[in-house]
Amino acid sequence: MPDPNGFLRYDRRLPARRPVPVRISDWREVYPPASDELIREQATRCMDCGIPFCHDGCPLGNRIPDWNDLVRTGGWASAIESLHATNNFPEFTGRLCPAPCEAACVLGIGGGQPVTIKQVEVEIINRAFDAGLVTPQAVPEPSGKRVAVVGSGPAGLAAAQQLARAGHAVTVYERDDAVGGLLRYGIPDFKLEKEHIDRRLAQLSAEGVLFRTGVNVGVDVTAEQLRAEHDAVLLACGALTGRDTPQTPGRAARGVHLAMDHLVAANRVVGGRAAATPIDAAGKHVIIIGGGDTAADCLGVAHRQGAASVTQLDQYPLPPTDRDETRDPWPTWPWVVRNYPAHEEGGERVFAVAVQEFVADSTGALRAIRIAEVTVERRDGQRIVTITPGSERELPADLVLLAIGFEGTEEQPLLDQLGLARNARGAIDAAGDWQTDAAGVFVAGDMHRGASLIVWAIAEGRSAAAAIHSYLGGAGELPAPVTAAQQPLAVH
Repeated sequence: MPDPNGFLRYDRRLPARRPVPVRISDWREVYPPASDELIREQATRCMDCGIPFCHDGCPLGNRIPDWNDLVRTGGWASAIESLHATNNFPEFTGRLCPAPCEAACVLGIGGGQPVTIKQVEVEIINRAFDAGLVTPQAVPEPSGKRVAVVGSGPAGLAAAQQLARAGHAVTVYERDDAVGGLLRYGIPDFKLEKEHIDRRLAQLSAEGVLFRTGVNVGVDVTAEQLRAEHDAVLLACGALTGRDTPQTPGRAARGVHLAMDHLVAANRVVGGRAAATPIDAAGKHVIIIGGGDTAADCLGVAHRQGAASVTQLDQYPLPPTDRDETRDPWPTWPWVVRNYPAHEEGGERVFAVAVQEFVADSTGALRAIRIAEVTVERRDGQRIVTITPGSERELPADLVLLAIGFEGTEEQPLLDQLGLARNARGAIDAAGDWQTDAAGVFVAGDMHRGASLIVWAIAEGRSAAAAIHSYLGGAGELPAPVTAAQQPLAVH
């Protein structure tokens, strides 16, 4: 029985972040561990609603009221069991997911403050690891079936774990030199220290999952070989094609880069896999174009690399601080201004502007950008950008990072070998059983739905694993939290 007055007695409160001068001098995570008192207090705010809309906000269907009440009463061991029942990797989602569950919390109705669901989640898994409660599960009798998973991001890893626990022999193929996908090289350590990946991989290995790194499927191993050696194949290669602006004058200037190239290079240095980065912000005037998670990641990296200045540009106007119920009614995901920890570390944000030109010096090196104020509107499904006359100006720039989204999964030999083509969104279509047009070949995660949230990647990985298990004739059913056609909560 929950505390019926908890949300009245306690306000929403998060643990204090590490001081800015301290944290920008290293790459450690921004948030220190929270106290038991704080987390129990925040869990007590959960009302255990008759209809828990947080379940609908979360594609994994996490049993949020259940583990909130277990934390409230000190049942940490039971809380991790409840959490793991729906989520393979709460240490990832608790750090990286923007928490659509919180946007759907009943306490958020009318501008209220939702439960700190994400923070409670990460503290449950932190304590579970500390207490030795995260151990390999016993593997059942082998099914005799072999499954190849191409890609080792959250979707691929979730599917691999589910299938291995069902008795199938799973091999994960990763073209990079280490497992983890964008978790490893795309997410800075100040958001996710890589020990969290490594200790989870140790669990998967002990459960029988095999990892083959440095293997570019479609090049080093052909699709024909892969299908001959396995009974089913899951494609989970992500959506890594970064959106570019080739039509913008001066785009070829030295110093203009895709954001992910900057983040990957920085992560390799931090992880001890490279001596130096070819895209270093040290001492430079940095311009970040884009307003989302990737842009904020670049901002935090630039601070830690010692940028002289950092300016973040966004084509859209400054969002409101509170939900606009006429535009995004509860419990949908609201369009509001999102201030990341990196924003309190420094830099300037400029809204409602667009780059008109990358300005190079006589040697071809970037020296400035020319921007103009703009308005953006949608007409008949098209985005129309209108420049405000007389608003153009220059900003000094030595380094520009394009964080303006992704255009789907990469064109690669593997797709040609399988006879698969990207759709209009740059993704790979799946039928209701998560199978592509190639028999026995399935797809999940960003490769299927386009760049999305980590919680959706895990949900799709679990669901695709359930479909593969059925395809292989496995006994019983594995949990499948979403369908291949399912979309986030939205106004229709």
